[in-house]
Amino acid sequence: MKLHEFAPVPNARRVRLFLAEKKIDIPSVHVDIRGGENLTDKFKAMSPNGRIPFLELDDGTTICESIAICRYLDAAFPTDHNLFGSTPTEIGQVEMWNRIVELQGLFTAFQAFRNLTGIYSDRERCIKAWGEESKLRNIEFLPVLEERLSQSTYLAGEHFSVADISAYIMVDFIKNIDIHIDDSMPSIQRWYEQITQREAFIEAQSK
Repeated sequence: MKLHEFAPVPNARRVRLFLAEKKIDIPSVHVDIRGGENLTDKFKAMSPNGRIPFLELDDGTTICESIAICRYLDAAFPTDHNLFGSTPTEIGQVEMWNRIVELQGLFTAFQAFRNLTGIYSDRERCIKAWGEESKLRNIEFLPVLEERLSQSTYLAGEHFSVADISAYIMVDFIKNIDIHIDDSMPSIQRWYEQITQREAFIEAQSK
């Protein structure tokens, strides 16, 4: 089993944090996405979306999309550390908040960054106006996150979950589009400080 990734990319970091939380150790293969390695026919034959990360199993099966990879790993290496929830209610809450963060937070942050910086203008259309709109949508999402975290210890309730990993990646990434969490969002600050002290997060940051 191998994880094909470009370590600094947010979705690769999301999988790495999941692996650290679950204490799963698998080898990785560096993919040069800046150099366009993911644009080759060979790469696309393994990763249907043409992106990283993707997981290559021993039988040649491949799985792309970071949460799909995490779900596979969760099933393949079962433990009592249930990052997707333990009860039906927890499972529903984790799925709900993870999707909210993905669609309203991560997606808008990525769109803002790619369209404002033009980092991949050699392979995609970059529209500055869409980048600016995406940045505004991301800013407008933060009060939703603040309100939720003022009500519970973690995003999906009282237990740490994959939704917190997704939200952490978003909060870390938005610094790249000049959005910062300040004292007007004390609940996000409290939550962020709390999860950065987790053993898995400290371990992942040191690599």
